[in-house]
Amino acid sequence: MQEPAQLDNILATLDADRDGAIARLLDFLRIPSISTDPAHGEDVRRAARWLRDELAELGFDAEIHDTTGHPMVVARSQAGTGRSVLFYGHYDVQPVDPLELWNRPPFEPAIEDTEDGPVIRGRGASDDKGQLMTFLEACRAWKAVHGALPSDLILLFEGEEESGSPSLRPFLESHADELRASIALICDTALYADGRPAITTQLRGLVGEEVIVTGADRDLHSGSFGGLAANPIMVLAQALGSLKDESGRVTLPGFYDGVEEPDEALRRDWEALGFDAGEFLGRVGLSKPIGEQGRTPLEMLWNRPTAEINGIEGGYTGDGFKTVLPATARAKVSFRLTGKQDPIKIREAFRAHIRSHLPKDCKVEFHDHGASPASVMDTSDPAFSAARQALGDEWGRDAAFIGAGGSIPIAGDFKQILGMDSMLIGFGRDDDRIHSPNEKYNLESFTKGARSWARILAALR
Repeated sequence: MQEPAQLDNILATLDADRDGAIARLLDFLRIPSISTDPAHGEDVRRAARWLRDELAELGFDAEIHDTTGHPMVVARSQAGTGRSVLFYGHYDVQPVDPLELWNRPPFEPAIEDTEDGPVIRGRGASDDKGQLMTFLEACRAWKAVHGALPSDLILLFEGEEESGSPSLRPFLESHADELRASIALICDTALYADGRPAITTQLRGLVGEEVIVTGADRDLHSGSFGGLAANPIMVLAQALGSLKDESGRVTLPGFYDGVEEPDEALRRDWEALGFDAGEFLGRVGLSKPIGEQGRTPLEMLWNRPTAEINGIEGGYTGDGFKTVLPATARAKVSFRLTGKQDPIKIREAFRAHIRSHLPKDCKVEFHDHGASPASVMDTSDPAFSAARQALGDEWGRDAAFIGAGGSIPIAGDFKQILGMDSMLIGFGRDDDRIHSPNEKYNLESFTKGARSWARILAALR
């Protein structure tokens, strides 16, 4: 545990160098490291070099590791006797389209005053360059006070997160011994909705499936064949419509195997958040939850699995009207998983369900789009209570243990491949417009985020 006077000196150093920290972030944001666009391949590598050089200047042993895709940047401080910690972030960013909706060039970042206070505007400001730089600035201040970095730190920065991380698992598997630590820190999440600090302790898993049903060998006239020939859209719609019953439960056999109930302490934490489902839905023009009956809204978002139809198409949908029985129909379906649900068994159950609805003359093909289990962290690890206290000290509000309805596969990869839990701590906000035009990062999030990491590093020593 860091001595209070030393921690105060680190925090004071961060405050004194705020302008320098902002300048470094703006410099980083000027690099258009769009990983999905081959035209920006050299820009992604330039961002990796920028990070490596910045880390080396801080005293880390930093290297760029080539992969079959974009490079990984790995850095470590000198080994010591402290608790080993792996910090993860990503330096690639989303494409900027549609460009005409930006109020300023996306890679010419600047500080802007808004009704919510000053923000850093630019692509990657929140996702994830601004977030990862909060940790680097905490390390910079630590070294300025102590003359050395915190020991037993490993930093892993990825250049393909926005491209689905195709190289990440192979890299973790081939470098497992070098990357393994006692716990991972992931800074790619957000504050709770009302602005209080949060640690995400569980994430839903994901199964993605595309299904294509084929009937006749051509589109058919609905007057000549309707009522006699199979209609693939009707077949697919009936199969998909029966995925849930009237109570909102998924009907696949064995679907709820492995689903676990939150313990009472976690239930109390969630109840204390005062989540307002009507207000949450009101932001998107809705008002009433329609999910699984008998469950609270936060349970439905964080701790219950679901099945969703993400897209469906077939037949004629252009202007005018065309009375056909389409030859094919297709849909994309996703399942969010919780607890110990097996994504492969869920996929198999879904495919069997579709096949059970097929008439004799129809054929079906499937294409998988990923499968990852849920991640549930062991919050009995003292690191969680230490980080929770550190966040509360900085923000003046008790940090919440929360779940996330989405999936962050890296947390599952760390668990499966490296055998360690993750603490997901981030300082983004709901209105940061990540993945959208005019992305921003609240300046308070940036400055208090760095101070928060300094406190957490001190608490974990």
